Amino acid sequence: MRVRSVSRGVLTVAVATVTALVATGCGSSESSSGGGKKLNVYAWAGEIPDTVVKKFEQETGIDVTLDTFDSNETMTAKLSSGSAGYDLVEPSQYSVQQLVGQKLIQPLDHSRIKGLDNIADKFRDPSYDPGNKYSVPWIWGTTGFAYNKKCIPSATSWKTLFDEKHKGKVYMLDNMLAAYIAGLQVTGSRATSTDEGEIKDATEALTDQKKMLAGYNSTNYPQLLSSGQACAAQAWSGTAMAKVVAANPDVEYVLPEEGGSLWTDGLAIPKGAKNTDAAYQFINFLLRPEIAAMATDDGGSASANAKAREFVKDKKALENPAVYAPDAAVAKADFLLDPGAAMKHFQQGWTKVKAS
Repeated sequence: MRVRSVSRGVLTVAVATVTALVATGCGSSESSSGGGKKLNVYAWAGEIPDTVVKKFEQETGIDVTLDTFDSNETMTAKLSSGSAGYDLVEPSQYSVQQLVGQKLIQPLDHSRIKGLDNIADKFRDPSYDPGNKYSVPWIWGTTGFAYNKKCIPSATSWKTLFDEKHKGKVYMLDNMLAAYIAGLQVTGSRATSTDEGEIKDATEALTDQKKMLAGYNSTNYPQLLSSGQACAAQAWSGTAMAKVVAANPDVEYVLPEEGGSLWTDGLAIPKGAKNTDAAYQFINFLLRPEIAAMATDDGGSASANAKAREFVKDKKALENPAVYAPDAAVAKADFLLDPGAAMKHFQQGWTKVKAS
């Protein structure tokens, strides 16, 4: 296995630059000879554990080169160049929509895939990819908020992050679309709204909120919550937040009663992929529940594979809401989608918020 890694840091959902990308045509998607002896994968850093890749190589004899990226925008730009040479990529949900629109990934041949029925119901036939036509969900997470119980005994609503009582002790993610999840939902709209008037209302709410914030922070907010320097912070689920929740009983992570949002990173085959046999073998390998469980045990991520939970060794991770959010809360959460033409309203609003 060869790995070229770029640190991911945190999940980014800002897609402002993507609309400027220009799609380019690609070649044939036919497989190379036989089952394929090599596989070129482009994925989020840390999300496909080395243990998983090594086990696949041992079982199949296929040599895997794993390159990693730090944002969907980086991945999309590389595919747009037409010379990336990848057989499998790992886009987030909104990026799947954009890659389909730019004709950069190909429809999956479901007759070559085994184990799709292992995927949890929430990730089957998702809004961003009806029928899972272009992608197979691999891991998932949420956008919600966390709070320190020594400062705030209990909290369930985004309103906590807009409450003047906590002035100077609240952080929001320094990320446009993440901030608008809270802004839209606290004003009674869906996180997926593209309505200009609703985005305007959310902009006003975020502008009013700014004066009572300690700041925008997408990096060390879990540590600020743990130390008590922050009372509450908008947060992404995942390894950093999960570690703090596991270590500090005073820190709680919740999906707000208004819904919050879901993200998922999945597997897709680019147009022009040469080793498609190997790509399908890898997809099938990852769909095996005992392999999918390694995403949690070795990668610290929630698996989109429902049957994988039976094989997860770290049972505390299954109970940690910053890894596996409760099913009832997940049922209310929306996937954050590509806003398309409405992106300009978010960009204009965010400029106003930051300038206020």
